[in-house]
Amino acid sequence: MIPVDVLSALASERRLLILGWLRDPVAHFPSQVDGDLVEDGVCSVFIATKLGITQPSATGHLKILERAGLIQGKRIKQWVFYRRDEEGIAEIKRVLDTEL
Repeated sequence: MIPVDVLSALASERRLLILGWLRDPVAHFPSQVDGDLVEDGVCSVFIATKLGITQPSATGHLKILERAGLIQGKRIKQWVFYRRDEEGIAEIKRVLDTEL
C-alpha cells in the first residue's frame, strides 16, 4: 500500500521543486560556509530563499518531505541541512511500481 504521507508530500509543487533541486544541489545552490552541498545537504535557509518563502514555511515543507522518507535532515551547528534520501526514494518507486 502506498503511504498517504508520501502522496501528500508529492502533491505540492514547491516540494517537487525542492526534490528536483536537491537532485543536483551544486547546480542549484551557492557554496556554503558549513556543510558540503552533496555530502551534508543544502542549508534550509538557501532552500527558503530559492523558494521565495519564509524560513518557517520552508521548514514545514522540508519536514513533510522528511516524514515521507524523501529527504534526510542533518544538523550542523545551528543549521539544518537537507539532502535526498535516495534509498527511501527507490523504495517508494518500487512500491508505486508494484501497487499501481
